[in-house]
Amino acid sequence: MVQTEAETLSFAALNLRPTTRAAISAMGIETPTPIQSQAIPAFLDGRDVVGQARTGSGKTLAFSLPIVERCDPSMRCVQALVLTPTRELAIQVGEVMRRLAIARHLRMTLLYGGRSLGPERQTLASQPHIVVGTPGRTLDHIRQGNLSLRQLRIMVLDEGDEMLDRGFAPDVERILAHTPVERQTALFSATVPEWVMNVASRHLSNPVTVRVDRESEAPPEIEHMVYEMEPGVKLDALRSLLDRRGDGPVLVFGRTKHGVKKLALKLGQLGYPVAALQGNLSQSAREKVMSSFRRGDVPILVATNVAARGLDVNGIEQVINYELPESSQLFTHRAGRTGRMGRQGEAITFVTPEEILQWRQIERGLGRRLPRRCWPDDGTQTVAQETASATIQGTSREPARTSAFAVPDAAQQRPLARRGGRRRTAWTENRRP
Repeated sequence: MVQTEAETLSFAALNLRPTTRAAISAMGIETPTPIQSQAIPAFLDGRDVVGQARTGSGKTLAFSLPIVERCDPSMRCVQALVLTPTRELAIQVGEVMRRLAIARHLRMTLLYGGRSLGPERQTLASQPHIVVGTPGRTLDHIRQGNLSLRQLRIMVLDEGDEMLDRGFAPDVERILAHTPVERQTALFSATVPEWVMNVASRHLSNPVTVRVDRESEAPPEIEHMVYEMEPGVKLDALRSLLDRRGDGPVLVFGRTKHGVKKLALKLGQLGYPVAALQGNLSQSAREKVMSSFRRGDVPILVATNVAARGLDVNGIEQVINYELPESSQLFTHRAGRTGRMGRQGEAITFVTPEEILQWRQIERGLGRRLPRRCWPDDGTQTVAQETASATIQGTSREPARTSAFAVPDAAQQRPLARRGGRRRTAWTENRRP
């Protein structure tokens, strides 16, 4: 059963307990988003659910509300388990879940690496009703006998495409082996490609599939620009963009832990208010960095892909791909850190000559070409416009294309707001209904 469109319901129409509705109201949330209004009824009915919606669409609440509604406070056992790929996402899900759980006198605990097992072991001994954790740490507690899932009723895989990929899949499979066969299972993700559905079918029983938007499309609130440049000018290009930034936070993505650390150090030495987020940081250091970024104390964050999923910071104005991601899916998740919940955002990507083939693979996965310029940005034609013009004149080195990769017409482009006296152009994607 696949749902793609449905009338948006109110929280009152979702048959929630008054205490739960009061908790939602206290969080300042008045109207359910499409993924919430479509997925919650099926979840409350006990059905298995696959929920696909873009980042920033409210997926966390879509599974947190039914979990809190369906757990029994009188039962002293773990009844619901939510697995997330990163510590940061586990913490964010936990914050939402805790505010809802308190209203129903449910106990919730977090399990993630980078800190001592002792406090987690003690919390598990008190038999919490809900556990939110990363796969590795959750499996550690199962193996040590600290966590029993024999009476588990609900299992959720958040960012399900990554949870079922090769990196996490073995641990997820081992955890599932410790759960009852008759459990209710849900998978939520911004992208749900066919291979995820094939793998998920082994663990879900006749699921209701809710697709709010298509997996390959970046949010329409995001304006994209790709700059072609030589490797030696990338730092100067980044500095130019940072000098022209607005008041909102900026997220810069690198590829490796060492490269991110080195870039952040270099920017700091040049006087930029910057911090680095990468996997080698201790958990306390990561939390300190994120706290500073959220408060605006450090408006520039340089990060690896650890920040591409689940990083929920309000008002990120710009995402800069200083180095390319490994796939179109990661590109979508990186870009999805901006333009959230209807806000305008901008995603800028650097591409060197050596990366052109890799970039074309990413565009092929996205199903479209993004507008390109040669750096420096001097206000001249975009690469895409030049290619289109040359094709019309019969001088292009590439054949004209009529596929999904066709270059957008210049009429589809509109100017961005001025920053630092310069005027730039980007293609604004058409909004989907």
